[in-house]
Amino acid sequence: MTTIDGAGPIERAGVLRGLHVPGTPLVLPNIWDAASARAVQEAGFPAVATGSAAVCQVLGYEDGERVPAEEMLAAVARIARAVDVPVTADVERGYGLKPAELAERLLAAGAAGCNLEDSDPRTGELVDPGEQAEFLAGVRAAAGPALVINARVDTYLHGDRTRADALARARRYLEAGADCVYPIVLGEEDEIGALVSELAGRPVNVLFRPGAPSLRRLAELGVARVSFGGGLHRLVYAHAAALLARVKAGESPF
Repeated sequence: MTTIDGAGPIERAGVLRGLHVPGTPLVLPNIWDAASARAVQEAGFPAVATGSAAVCQVLGYEDGERVPAEEMLAAVARIARAVDVPVTADVERGYGLKPAELAERLLAAGAAGCNLEDSDPRTGELVDPGEQAEFLAGVRAAAGPALVINARVDTYLHGDRTRADALARARRYLEAGADCVYPIVLGEEDEIGALVSELAGRPVNVLFRPGAPSLRRLAELGVARVSFGGGLHRLVYAHAAALLARVKAGESPF
């Protein structure tokens, strides 16, 4: 495992960028605080990714850009200080910050990458693709090579759910400077394979969820990055709730 202790922003991002290999995907079990970040590193994963829904719940907010930017970025900074592998931060659509300020604050927090989505987290409405491409280009211009930009494509969630629309947005975001695109395909193996094939070797991120192809199969399909969203946090929370129920019933949780 390559560590980045003492490395500068460009070096950190370079390590993270180099882990995006089609067919040998970077697996990112999304975390929510410094302790879970350390657990991911100790398990041998070469990078850490936050999940906005999980981090928001830990901070006492609902997902959907309801957390103040300063609180989210402070959480990212704590996580980045806790590990010596690259950290990529899910920052929804940027919490209303201008691209240059968002890039500056992510770098100040120690992030090596970021996840940016193309739907309004509050309403679920898709952002105009030209507007989103301009936003991504602004982040790229401000950060240079010091941030790995993962551009989420939400057309399967909130759009017409056609492959053509997803590909058009993905290509536009890559042209704007994104390093990787993240279409939220809900587990359909054929659709994932077609998207990867059409994007001709450019890194594609897939959400691992119930019903998704196995990690081995995603690698065979040419996926470059696999993330878990808030799934692991939900499981951990459910386990904690079950333990508390045992305590409340007068039983030992151990």
